[in-house]
Amino acid sequence: MIDYSSSPSNTEERFFNRDLSWLSFNYRVLLEAADKTVPLYERIKFLAIYSSNLDEFYHVRVASIKSLTSVKRKKLETLGVDPFMLLEKIRQEVEWQSEEFVRIFYKQIKPELAKNKINLILGEPALDVHKGFIERYFEEEVKVYLHPELLRKNKIVHFLRDDALYLVVKLRNKPFKKEETEESELSPKGIRYALIQIPTHYFPRFIHLPKIDSQHYYMMLDDVIRYNLGRILPGYDILATHSIRLTRNADVEIEDEFEGDLVEKIQKSLKKRRTGMPVRFLYDRKMPKSMLKYLRATFEITRLELVPGDSYHQDKDLFGFPNPVGSHLERTPMPPVSLPELDSFPSIFDAIQARNWLLHLPYQSYDYVIKFLNEAADDPSVISIRATQYRVASNSAIVNALARAARKGKKVTVFVELKARFDEAANLASAREMEDAGVNIIYSIPGLKVHAKVAMVTRREGDGKKRYAFLSTGNFNEKTARIYADHGFFTKDSTITTELKELFFHLEDRSYKPPTFTKLMVAQFNMRKTLVALVEREIKHAKEGKAARILLKVNNLEDAGMIDLLYNASQAGVKVDLIIRGVCCLRPQIAGLSDHIRVIRIVDQFLEHARVYVFHNLGENATFLSSADWMTRNLDRRIELAFPISDPKLKEEILQILDIQLHDNVKACELDANVRNIPVPKDEENPIRTQTLLYDLISKGRLLDYNK
Repeated sequence: MIDYSSSPSNTEERFFNRDLSWLSFNYRVLLEAADKTVPLYERIKFLAIYSSNLDEFYHVRVASIKSLTSVKRKKLETLGVDPFMLLEKIRQEVEWQSEEFVRIFYKQIKPELAKNKINLILGEPALDVHKGFIERYFEEEVKVYLHPELLRKNKIVHFLRDDALYLVVKLRNKPFKKEETEESELSPKGIRYALIQIPTHYFPRFIHLPKIDSQHYYMMLDDVIRYNLGRILPGYDILATHSIRLTRNADVEIEDEFEGDLVEKIQKSLKKRRTGMPVRFLYDRKMPKSMLKYLRATFEITRLELVPGDSYHQDKDLFGFPNPVGSHLERTPMPPVSLPELDSFPSIFDAIQARNWLLHLPYQSYDYVIKFLNEAADDPSVISIRATQYRVASNSAIVNALARAARKGKKVTVFVELKARFDEAANLASAREMEDAGVNIIYSIPGLKVHAKVAMVTRREGDGKKRYAFLSTGNFNEKTARIYADHGFFTKDSTITTELKELFFHLEDRSYKPPTFTKLMVAQFNMRKTLVALVEREIKHAKEGKAARILLKVNNLEDAGMIDLLYNASQAGVKVDLIIRGVCCLRPQIAGLSDHIRVIRIVDQFLEHARVYVFHNLGENATFLSSADWMTRNLDRRIELAFPISDPKLKEEILQILDIQLHDNVKACELDANVRNIPVPKDEENPIRTQTLLYDLISKGRLLDYNK
């Protein structure tokens, strides 16, 4: 791992670079694949997650940094960034992590598969008993989808599809003279290069070969093609074969559009995403320099885009690696549990009328959210439903409920955020489905992203109206709710629902009077100001010699102003505990700056996704759940929500969960001043693994009994 502790800039010493910090997080994901206590197929899944994460990082973050290389030097100085230096640091770190990935896969995962009678043949000679099958499979299934293309450097502009897999084949015309050997490669007679796209969109990446006794065998689709190249390239001798993959800029740059039809802009931008500028040319590190030089010239690849890799790319395909031997190699399921007390009510509205409810996902069932909207759709007393949509599931039960409500004559308004990166097309499709059913769709506001997760139902009760709301730290997505650790809150609190009504009115009509919020924190209105006041109150208490503490759980901590405020809190003596899954630009445990700040990161079976803010406030523990990370974009350029949890029992549940996470000694890593993952020392006699412990406690209804 690269050590970035010796930075030339004071800014870099005070704030760790965002992108290098993200790479530290992704390396923590990779460490799960190396953990021998994790079930084998769970380890394979973490390899796939690591690869998928890295793809998105290049699509967006590296693409953004690379765009700065064309900015004039004086402008870069005002921005305080050297993109060339940063790209080089990223390259070094990614290359180091890539070597770790290969080591884990080949030295740990592949032998472990073999121990379980699952043999993955990678670049090895096929067994004689399999050769006939490989040839037939190729001829009968694969061959028709292959279209070799001879490369013509400086004559034809060849286009590489974004994230498609290709084989580059070095060929020589037949017949050839014996004296023409590999050494004459620089000026050979008859040497050609061919390009073949691997049709992963038609076939599984892992081909199941005939079983031998109890042994299973798999071969990569890449190698099935390699074994049969002579069948599609007759008249040539195959001299070498190496794989490549090009990643293009996928940042469609639509967040700052202020004019025009945003839907149309997004549709056009999605097309551009497939043809964006190159940001990563991934190539087999065993590739000869002469071949790489030829490819660079042919595809106009610069040094900035070059990234060496393994012989096989697109490792996110490991998500689909088959398991032919049984579930004992997979994780133990933790099916979500119900809330018996909530189930005892005839209607979810009756339950919310009785009291506020808190869901701890994915330990508890997300079905209550779907039930909330389904009941709203069918209840004749319901007048209207308002909701936000950020990332929606395919074939969504949420979308179906909202559409049904509209068809039944209820006023349904849904704010659809089209600018949810990589989910734009899905959100647009679901929006049109709801629109066809009569839902009033409010599309993205240009220049503003709505990231808040909230739904509100208005019912006619007695002589008046009553509002019921569901607010969450996670998306309205029943599929991700099974794997994302979030909190959801049902309430009828009149202040909260009134403020939500005002917010929705403002989103529906920007000329509507700006809302005033007293209970809710809303970005662009009062969130930053309120957070600053809450931190400063802790600082004041610490300076007065009183107990002071800040406990913050977010996905990302990047905003310089808030980090400086946390540094000030530490220097005043405030105890600061941070649970940060991803980006952390704060540098903890630096003498005189952040002595009282501890940062931990938890990576396990579920994705830690909740945002929770707790301020000690002389023992009252002001507690908020939120959709917002502490990033500048979230605090200043989006609509985000943070809502208070005041019910003593519900607040105690949240504090108990956070306390367990802070004491995790199995899956937690503590971040040092250089944001490296330092495993928390394990306690073999008293192991605390947050997610399994929480599932056990919550499923038995004993969360508040823990440690009593």
